[in-house]
Amino acid sequence: MGSKTEVKGRKQGDARLEPPAGYESDISAFLAWVQLERGLSKNTVESYEADLIQCSCFLHEKGAANWADVSLEHVSSFISSLTIDGYAVASLSRKLSALRMLVRFLIGEGRLRNDFTELITNPKKGRFLPHALSIEEMEKFLTAPDLNTPLGKRDRALFELMYGSGLRVSEVSTVLVNSVNLEEGFARIFGKGAKERIVPVGGQAIHAIRNYLHGGRPELVKDKSGGELFLSKRGTPISRKMIWVLVKEYARRAGIEKNLTPHGLRHSFATHLLMGGADVRAVQEMLGHADVGTTQIYTHVEMQRLQEEHTNFHPLAQNEE
Repeated sequence: MGSKTEVKGRKQGDARLEPPAGYESDISAFLAWVQLERGLSKNTVESYEADLIQCSCFLHEKGAANWADVSLEHVSSFISSLTIDGYAVASLSRKLSALRMLVRFLIGEGRLRNDFTELITNPKKGRFLPHALSIEEMEKFLTAPDLNTPLGKRDRALFELMYGSGLRVSEVSTVLVNSVNLEEGFARIFGKGAKERIVPVGGQAIHAIRNYLHGGRPELVKDKSGGELFLSKRGTPISRKMIWVLVKEYARRAGIEKNLTPHGLRHSFATHLLMGGADVRAVQEMLGHADVGTTQIYTHVEMQRLQEEHTNFHPLAQNEE
């Protein structure tokens, strides 16, 4: 693998064309294998070479001395950086495919023990998140309900739990009173596919739920009421449709111009956690995502936001022609 190799698809300023020393021999062995044993075309081999050089340079800069040092978080960060740089979905998929093939080759050769690409999913086209509120907007939204009324206490507790624990609208509408442990600060939730998970319940949500249980829910209970935590005026479990209506109404009252939905509260939960430095695997567990790739999209969105902030406000961020 010589220095004349052109690294295709790299952004302007990526001048380094050789892989770091800790990666070079493994990449060379892999390229020889795909060319001689798999019979891949010259163009395909060159594309794989370019992708793996780009990846290895990034990983080395992140502190991984060789492939054995690479983790899932390293690969997630690499994919996120490519997303921010504006690579097309097809290019991202090809780069990830090259990396996956390399890892499987190295494992088969006994050069690597763990597959750090196993939990990474291919990027999907046209996957957009609903609007997430800023922390300031969220504070306005949460304080919009009138705590002098039973319904206001209910709505405040409802929103605090949705945002504070990242619950889906279907989960919060069916959560039971005895599923929320206010003393220990957690709730037992049944998500998609009736899968059970434990989520933390924060201090503000605990306070709001206690206020609702003592001065709100007793006013809503009727003879036909069950054990659901959040009740309608008729004493029946609050419906998903009503939660949707409430979110829209309180967003209007709070002066929020974004198109907020119940799912937007869940997205705000994940985004704000990652903004604060939470680990993506912990966020995955709290959200109840079966695939970490679903959670990683929040990382991409947050990194995009940080990039925009840097470009807009750092005095040296703009290129001068």
